[in-house]
Amino acid sequence: MNKGRLEAFSDGVIAIIITIMVLEMKVPVGVHLRALLPVLPVFLSYVLSFVYVGIYWNNHHNMLHAAGKVTGSILWANLHLLFWLSLFPFVTAWMGENHSAVAPTEVYGVVLLMAAIAYFILQRRITAAGAPVLKRALGHDWKGKISPILYLLGIILAGWSPGAAKVIYAVVALLWLIPDRRIEKILAEEK
Repeated sequence: MNKGRLEAFSDGVIAIIITIMVLEMKVPVGVHLRALLPVLPVFLSYVLSFVYVGIYWNNHHNMLHAAGKVTGSILWANLHLLFWLSLFPFVTAWMGENHSAVAPTEVYGVVLLMAAIAYFILQRRITAAGAPVLKRALGHDWKGKISPILYLLGIILAGWSPGAAKVIYAVVALLWLIPDRRIEKILAEEK
């Protein structure tokens, strides 16, 4: 399989994930702006998850661009990542509908953590298949190392304060929202 086919499949799955998330949001009852207040937690959960899915989509694109070839282990690692991303609509809706509850916030964090681990595995499978550009670009990858620690902290903190856990999840998203140009820079240097 070539990279283009893998990327197209992944792009399609990610587009469906975003579509499902937005379809989970219910129309407010009423015609006044105050009718939006009850759905605000659902909307904020959607925004956070949309940002996360967008970050994964962007970084996945850059990573595949740097990949040399696609192997069977890369295909399975990619499916592993897509599995965890496909749970975003479910955990987003559950956390949004139960915004002050412990379990939905913890499970949301677990899905974030597992998606990060799956992404890490995919990175390692791609570099193992011969992607020197990606290997050089990853370097120390401080964001990749601190994110799982922060997710674990958020999961643990959710037992005492779901709101504080969500702040941690948002902070991690903000860390990744700042574009990571390592791969683009090294690809440009090699031209």
